[in-house]
Amino acid sequence: MKILLFLLLISFNFSTAQKKDPDKILEEAKKTFEIVNDYVVDVNIKVDVDFLKVPETEAKIYYKEPNKVHLESDGFALLPKDGMDFSPLGLLKDEYTAIYERTDTIEGNKTDVVKVIPLGDANDIILTTLWIDESMHIIRKVESTPKIGGTFKIELKYDISKTEFPLPSTMIFSFNVDKLDLPRGISGEMNEDSQELKMKNEKKKNEKKSTEGKVYITYKNYKVNKGIPDSVFEEKKK
Repeated sequence: MKILLFLLLISFNFSTAQKKDPDKILEEAKKTFEIVNDYVVDVNIKVDVDFLKVPETEAKIYYKEPNKVHLESDGFALLPKDGMDFSPLGLLKDEYTAIYERTDTIEGNKTDVVKVIPLGDANDIILTTLWIDESMHIIRKVESTPKIGGTFKIELKYDISKTEFPLPSTMIFSFNVDKLDLPRGISGEMNEDSQELKMKNEKKKNEKKSTEGKVYITYKNYKVNKGIPDSVFEEKKK
């Protein structure tokens, strides 16, 4: 009996020792991104939704810590809000509870899977699951469930050879959309031609109950920590 109890105790201690601290993992991810004070980047946006025909778009994104974001585009830019600011600083700025789930591998990269549950009623997100690279402490995948709308997924890829900063080279934003609305995670800048395009697609859109959509974003020509005046973001508010 003592031997059995001893073995059970060893097994319990071993499993406990293997359990990682989710708060520490998230803090490492935040520290990794804290070296980015601001950036400007050119983006190419491709939208793949059956009922919505959107031309490929070129745009520019401005970011300044902690959460200032501005998008510039001459045409219709259908861009996920999370694609404009994928910083863990914004996600983790409010109170939350973190749970370590498991270790996973994404394209040969070992990751820690952590669930983040925001506290309070102010946050639009109920649950977010993060896949955080064990060695580089960068976010490689995100799944979020908002209060309204279905779960959406973000896949992030990095070209470490081209930048010393933890900024992605590509992003794939996947979501489910019904015939009535695009998800809350999507924002767009429309001109008059875009409004006409939207009306032309409305009839075809209403024929479908639900479908999966994807937005492919490619980032290039990063200019990091060069300084961006606050007036850039104030113009957006106007």
